[in-house]
Amino acid sequence: MGRYNYYKPLSLDDALALHDKIPGALFIAGGTDVMVKIVNGDIEPSALISLRSIPELSGIKENGSTRIGSMTTISELIEHPKLHKRYPVLIEAARRHSGPQIRNVATIGGNLCNCSPCADTATPLLVLDAKVRLRSIEGSREIPIEEFFKGPGETCLSSSEILTDILLDPPQREARAVFMKKGRVHMDLATASVAVLLEMEKNTCRRARLAAGSVAPVPLRLSQVEELLEGNIISSELLDRAREISSETVSPITDIRATEEYRRRIVGIYVRRGIERLLKK
Repeated sequence: MGRYNYYKPLSLDDALALHDKIPGALFIAGGTDVMVKIVNGDIEPSALISLRSIPELSGIKENGSTRIGSMTTISELIEHPKLHKRYPVLIEAARRHSGPQIRNVATIGGNLCNCSPCADTATPLLVLDAKVRLRSIEGSREIPIEEFFKGPGETCLSSSEILTDILLDPPQREARAVFMKKGRVHMDLATASVAVLLEMEKNTCRRARLAAGSVAPVPLRLSQVEELLEGNIISSELLDRAREISSETVSPITDIRATEEYRRRIVGIYVRRGIERLLKK
């Protein structure tokens, strides 16, 4: 492991200015993934610029819609009293993220920027139609979170940008959502995960959002299943078709944690199970 300088700026402007002056510098949030990559020799930054002491990147603010600072820890998400009522699917996923010690350090921004296909917070944010705000010296921009993920370990962030905020619209009263995760043991990375959000009008699905993790190069929306459900009465036959489509449209790999075939099967089962669970609420 090589030597590098460590900086701890106190404002976002200072962090961006530092990064602009130091070629090869890397922004760091909680560090739970970055430090592993450094130790393993996967990355060799010339400097680390910590975002920990920048107040504007932390905290949760509500004013109709909700703004979550990228440096908000997973534990802070879980402990926030109003998020439980407004976005329970996000809290459900946060509780399945690792263990208490890691949750106290890991940040929601870091979880997303690591861009792992198995990121626990990604699938609930996809079904919630979240947006992310990105900031550089030149200015800021907002994009749907679906456009943020480009590949394993790859986001749409330029090297000079910081993910500053996760933005959520006010929850719809009729919306119901659930998160499910399959791992080998407690606190394991997801072998497969699924988030489902439905808005029902009597027996007819008015709006559907489904997302899956660990079964493609990036966390992804199951748009074909959404199209199948929306505008239709959810019957047993429709649920069978939703399970088939979800299994067919994902592109998992075989690795040490599971086979491709197993992941396809789990996604299909979870899609059907999640829909059935929401219909009973």
